[in-house]
Amino acid sequence: MREAAFVKQNKEKWIAFEKAVHNKLQINPDQLADYYIQLTNDLAYAQTYYPGSKTLQYLNSLASQAHQHIYKNKKESKNRLVSFWKYEFPLFFIQYHRTLLYSFLIFVTAAAIGVISALNDDTFVRLILGDAYVNETLANIEEGNPTAIYKSGSEIGTFLGITINNIRVAMLAYAFGVITSLGTAYILFFNGVMVGAFLTMFYNEGVLFEASKNVWLHGTIELSVIVIAGCAGLVMGNSILFPKTYSRKVSFLKGAKDGLKIVISTIPFFIIAGFIEGFITRYNNMPVWLAMTIIFGSLALIVFYYLIYPLQLNARQN
Repeated sequence: MREAAFVKQNKEKWIAFEKAVHNKLQINPDQLADYYIQLTNDLAYAQTYYPGSKTLQYLNSLASQAHQHIYKNKKESKNRLVSFWKYEFPLFFIQYHRTLLYSFLIFVTAAAIGVISALNDDTFVRLILGDAYVNETLANIEEGNPTAIYKSGSEIGTFLGITINNIRVAMLAYAFGVITSLGTAYILFFNGVMVGAFLTMFYNEGVLFEASKNVWLHGTIELSVIVIAGCAGLVMGNSILFPKTYSRKVSFLKGAKDGLKIVISTIPFFIIAGFIEGFITRYNNMPVWLAMTIIFGSLALIVFYYLIYPLQLNARQN
């Protein structure tokens, strides 16, 4: 790579890092350390390909300042968890908004395929959901209670079981990123097709609104966060496919760490979704206005925390 192209590709990152080092931009120590790793990689690249250049001198100076700044300010906050969810993660996640969009598009496309397939093939729903589940749901529909399946089991048992299972699915979506983005895309695609087929089953039986009113009580957060976990997997997978100026190993380690942060951020939301499914969804006779309040409130919470709040926080910091 020519030196001018190298500088053009990385100068915005260096300038942002330089501002952080000079305390013009508040930044979490861990994130500062991540920037430092990127800087030292760029420095090593410049030492190899541009010896004696002004670029190398600049990076050497910046790396020296950064080293002092990091080890001077490495004390952990007493409220580390609060700081992570309130400041560190939202600011960190801005860089992956585009990846989140890709994850969403994969999931929605798959759901559309599930809908179309279920509408045109009577056996498709059974193929995806299994005969036992479909038969039980159809029996519940005949009895006038399409989502009676959510009443099975104790409230606490359902809450714990659903929460653990949802976290397992999220970790799976993330872990499949180790076989590149295609692995995570497969998990997103499968879950999207399943959701599309599931909702179409209720449509075919003429109870879509009644069933959706209950399913989306917990499903709004549950499915949104699966998409976010898919974003985590894509981050790791893309780090293997597109290492940029880093070695593939360094890029993978960074992608794996960033993806894990995204997955960790979803845990409180999976707990909320599990609580709703265990303690609220089973009451399918609640007023429509109350159900809609919970559904749209859940959607607003996800959109605000992952999209709006990070942008607001970043605007304040600049």
